[in-house]
Formats: sequence, structure tokens, C-alpha cells
Amino acid sequence: MKYRNLGKSGLKVSELSFGSWITFGNQIDQGTSKELMKTAYDAGINFFDNAEIYAEGRSEEVMGKILKEFGWSRDSYILSSKAFFGIRGLESSKPTQTGNNRKHLTEACHQALKRLQVEYLDLFLCHRPDKSTPMEETVRTMNTLIEQGKIFYWGTSEWSAQEIMEAHMVARENHLIGPTLEQPQYNMLHREKVENEFLQIFKTVGLGTTIWSPLASGILTGKYNDGMPDDTRLNLEELNWLKDRNVVEEKIGKVRQLTQLAKDLDTSMPLLALAWCLKNENVSTVILGASKVSQLEENLKAASVTDKLTEEVMEKIESILDNKPRLPSF
Repeated sequence: MKYRNLGKSGLKVSELSFGSWITFGNQIDQGTSKELMKTAYDAGINFFDNAEIYAEGRSEEVMGKILKEFGWSRDSYILSSKAFFGIRGLESSKPTQTGNNRKHLTEACHQALKRLQVEYLDLFLCHRPDKSTPMEETVRTMNTLIEQGKIFYWGTSEWSAQEIMEAHMVARENHLIGPTLEQPQYNMLHREKVENEFLQIFKTVGLGTTIWSPLASGILTGKYNDGMPDDTRLNLEELNWLKDRNVVEEKIGKVRQLTQLAKDLDTSMPLLALAWCLKNENVSTVILGASKVSQLEENLKAASVTDKLTEEVMEKIESILDNKPRLPSF
């Protein structure tokens, strides 16, 4: 396993990490969750991603029990949580149980610590931007949690470049700590933010990225090339929004061509997609998700495929994806 700095911070994060979205406390049982965590840790993964809303808090509870049972040294792994939606989501929570206001972020942090059974979070993220809360309130709250030793770094997820820079401006003006990282969706089919919108802030504030959905919710595994299986995670009710966005014939057609390219390179479509993400120097870590140990073990081989992605191969991938030219890098 190789490790990369999280943006301009000194924190070393494994280039492949493990997340529990959809699976823990929902799709898989405690025993499988335990095996997955051990497989990831033994392979050198040191970052485990979670959030308050994942399985209505059960995901963090499952992970917390596993961490306590294994008894790994707390300084050997990085743990995250995210807050904004509340445990039950925006529609089912009370007004004080959501958002990036001081009350919710503080209480969400305390609740995550309790569920995960740890004394601090390495990373604590605002899961979405909150237009109803002044930016200074959010920045000050995160700064206070850092000063209290409850979190070490804070970040954002699915924020715009403008919102991230506003947070840094507020932090600079008030001598506070700004966000260290952003957690955006990034994959072959979803590239705009990481490759265009964030280019300037990668240079100015050294933004770290912990990218999610590197396989586009399974589309880039190639398993939808001949239709949608009944047992796919995209059939889960909570992922209907991703199905509508991603499963279109045009994208499936591109994946079919990419699958053939992967075969020509003597690798698999999932490994090609993951290795492609790792080739981007602005990616700090690629979050893997898995419901089976064999699936995780296979995806952990992604780093070994990056050497196959020569300039010529990358050009072939661009040709298949038929993307518009990238914006200038300033």
C-alpha cells in the first residue's frame, strides 16, 4: 500500500481506503463487516469512512463495535464521519437535527464519537453545503471542535469551489482553521469538479480529496453491460437517484468499449476504473466499498494496474469517453 498526503496537510492517507456506505448496518451482516474491515486493515488501508446518515447511524455503530473488538492502536488508522442530513434525513429530522449550524455539528460530532466508541475523529466533514447557516458559524464550530481535541481536521463533501474558498477566506480573516479536504464523486463518468472546477484551489489551498463512487455505483464494473441484474445495489430504494443519473445507454456503451480495453491490458474493468482514478495526482485516496471479501481483495489490486496506464492507453480512454477538452490549469 502506498500513502499520500491529504492535500497540504502532513496526514498520510492510504491511496485506497474503505467506506461503509450502503453496506454496514444495512446490506451485510456483522460477520461480513468484520471480515471486510480486517481485510482492508491487513492490506495497509488506514482510512475508514463513515457518516451519521449511513443506515441511520447503524453503520457507525457496527464499525465502532468492530474497532473495539479488534483493538487496533488508535494511532494506526484514520476515522471520519460526516454531518448535515441528520440520522433520519432532511425530511424526517427535526430542524435542529440537520445542517451545518453550531448546534447540529457539535451534537453530531458527540453522537458519532459515541457510536464509533472513540475519543476523537481524525476527519469530520460537512456532508453538504448549508445556505441557511452563515459560513463563519460553520467555520468557527469546526475550529472549536479542533481546539477541543474532538476532531483533528475538518472538510466538506459535495461543496462547490466557491463555497470551499469562502470557508478559507472566513478562516483566514478570523485566524481560524479552514477545510483540509473535500469528498467529491469522481470517476470516468463524473469528472467536472475534480478536473476543472477545483483546479485553482488545488494550487492555492492544497485541497485534499477523498473520492467516492470511483466505480460509478457499479456501472464501471461492467456488470450492467448486458442489462441490470436483480441483485444489484442500484436496485436499492435509497439509490434510485443514482440509477436515474447514471444508467443510460450512452454510458453503458462507453463502458462496453472500456471493458474490451481492460481485456486487452489483461486486467478487469473495475481495476482499470480504480487505477484511472489513482493516476490523478489531486486524488488523495480512493474510497472502496464492498459487500464481499473477495470483491474487496480484487479491488485492492488496483494500484498494480496504474503502470499499465501509459500515455497511449490514457489517450485511448479519453477517445472512448469522448470528453470535451479540459479547461486550462491556470
